[in-house]
Amino acid sequence: MKLRIAVQMDHISTLHITGDSTFALMLDAQARGHELFHYETDRLSMRDAHVYADCERVNVDDVEGKHFELGEAKREDLGQMDVVLMRQDPPFHMGYITATHLLERIHSVEKFSSGEGTLVVNDPAEVRNAPEKIFVTEFPDLMPETLISRSRKEIRKFREEFGDIILKPLYGNGGAGVFRIQEGDQNLSSLLEIFEQAWPEPFIAQRYMSEVRKGDKRIILIDGQPVGAINRIPSEDEARSNMHVGGRAEAIGMTDREQEICATIGPELKRRGFIFVGIDVIGDYMTEINVTSPTGIREVKKFGGADIAALFWDAVEEKRA
Repeated sequence: MKLRIAVQMDHISTLHITGDSTFALMLDAQARGHELFHYETDRLSMRDAHVYADCERVNVDDVEGKHFELGEAKREDLGQMDVVLMRQDPPFHMGYITATHLLERIHSVEKFSSGEGTLVVNDPAEVRNAPEKIFVTEFPDLMPETLISRSRKEIRKFREEFGDIILKPLYGNGGAGVFRIQEGDQNLSSLLEIFEQAWPEPFIAQRYMSEVRKGDKRIILIDGQPVGAINRIPSEDEARSNMHVGGRAEAIGMTDREQEICATIGPELKRRGFIFVGIDVIGDYMTEINVTSPTGIREVKKFGGADIAALFWDAVEEKRA
């Protein structure tokens, strides 16, 4: 089976390929003989219910700095593609939401189940309805104490209750804007002022979990099944474990509790058409469900785990077949 695959992404020239999951997916697709196209969201257009993008054919090579070769841009009807990967990074804003509306026009479960139409991964309507820090609240027994609010009164009350909290933007990503506010910290009011000026949405506060010093685990699920995990250890002077802010990756297995979390959420992920998902777990609790542009698959393979890119395309090819 040879597929025509369009990847909606940040420009490929900006990728740091050693840890980039989108690039790993593209490498494996190319190795299978699939035809790859590249475009950014600002090239999306819709005319009379047809969705188009100026796409370049792309060849990839696992060599940093020489990792891609682009052809000439050409207007393509995305409804004629076999697969569209929605892989641009958040933040999750109105531009992101609009892109899901456009791609929803070409994604039809009924059509691609019969061998026609375009399979958009992940399902764009479901991505739109599952912001990562809100979707997790559908599983309250699996998450730490959490407040979503813009009310200073409620946030102060939450800090008084738990003493040590994490405060972050509701639609942020990559650890940006994540603050630890401890008991007695006099910066809370100033921080809330900055948040209020920067974001119109509510903020999210969670009880700080000291277990994060042992790691913030990223678990990858393909079509609702856990297939690999990597642990991210924060540096000594950081509350965040994200690797681009100094977190250190290490190999790790899954605990019984983590298996329980995956078994609980897996059927719902599959029902919603989420083929590629990354969840974050600290201690015994899940803090986020990442469905927009999950990462971590190159790190899993690097430390001897599964080839998740191959498992991903196995799942996609099965759905297309």
